Amino acid sequence: MQLGVHTPPLADESLEGALSYLDEQGVDALEPGVGGHPGQDHLPRAEYLDNEDTQEELQGLLDEYGLEISALATHNNPLHPDEARSAKADTELREAIELADQLGVGAVTCFSGLPAGGPDDEVPNWITAPWPPEHDEALSYQWDVAVDYWADLADYADEHDVDVAIEMHPNMLVYEPHGMARLRKETGERIGTNFDPSHLYWQGITITDAIRYLGKRDAIHHVHAKDTKIYDAQAREKGVLDTTTYDDEPNRSWLFRSVGYGHGEAHWKDIVSTLRMVGYDGTLSIEHEDSLTSSREGLEKAIDLLQRTLFETEPGEAYWAE
Repeated sequence: MQLGVHTPPLADESLEGALSYLDEQGVDALEPGVGGHPGQDHLPRAEYLDNEDTQEELQGLLDEYGLEISALATHNNPLHPDEARSAKADTELREAIELADQLGVGAVTCFSGLPAGGPDDEVPNWITAPWPPEHDEALSYQWDVAVDYWADLADYADEHDVDVAIEMHPNMLVYEPHGMARLRKETGERIGTNFDPSHLYWQGITITDAIRYLGKRDAIHHVHAKDTKIYDAQAREKGVLDTTTYDDEPNRSWLFRSVGYGHGEAHWKDIVSTLRMVGYDGTLSIEHEDSLTSSREGLEKAIDLLQRTLFETEPGEAYWAE
């Protein structure tokens, strides 16, 4: 397995500065943003797409620092009811797929997107219950929109030999493993998950069970290493569907935390072992969004912990079973 970093926390560094820092930290791979919410500070699409010169320069830098790109990231909403916004997100995603193909990168990470609740609505609508009945009708409409879009996108990704790794995220249509499996089944094998446990913890999902469920369906294309801590004193009062702002930490039911500050090292060893059991031996890409620490300190503590959990070699023969 490889240790990677999703690079937005290093946006104050140049590309070479970020690569040098990651090399010093013993990281193997990076997941740069190329559009959408992650931005594109280190890899502006327009500078690299269809440009052999800049692509060669990029590969030279990667070779110099002994790093590779695990995935290109563009998290946005291609199903947004505002046509200008959905068109922009779709362009970002398709160009990210094209660029991944040209760079020899196997995956693009993204969101499923979220449609409106009906053809005449103007804002996305996250449906979390089937009642009253109009909510169930809205959810059915949303799935029709999503399947139509992602089936076409899957064909496009297949033409470029790139996997689409969707992060299960709240306020998106796909936010948990069963929805992820449904989208994959209805659209094609190029569609899978960027498995990020942080959004599953607060929903009460057992991470190793979710890995097994999606792993059986060969649906894990990429993995984020990101932790979450539930703060019971708040959760007991208001539950975990918490709209308190992320920077009002004492009053939130849960917070994103650096790896190890929501769950201990033994838990992350279980995650790594379960990923190997289901056949995933790719990159664990650290995503830092812990408001209780600086980006550098949070990344470095996560790197330190994960370096002790990752397997660096292939499994040996089970000689003891012979």
